[in-house]
Amino acid sequence: MSRRFVIPALLMVLVLATGFVAGRATAAQPHMNAALEHLRAARTSLEKAEADKGGHRAAAIDLTDRAIHEVEAGMDYARRH
Repeated sequence: MSRRFVIPALLMVLVLATGFVAGRATAAQPHMNAALEHLRAARTSLEKAEADKGGHRAAAIDLTDRAIHEVEAGMDYARRH
């Protein structure tokens, strides 16, 4: 095989392998991804709710923000290890 074709072929393999690994990292955590989507949807609903709930709505928003952060941190940890 001529050198003219080897370098582009190697670059194509590198691009495909990188895409495969990135796709697996995301797909390997379907439950965490789903949980993150649900938490974000819950936060949006809480934001739209009326504010007068004796402080419980605000506390729920805070706890939801913390849960989102923890899920994201867990997913980042799993990707690195």
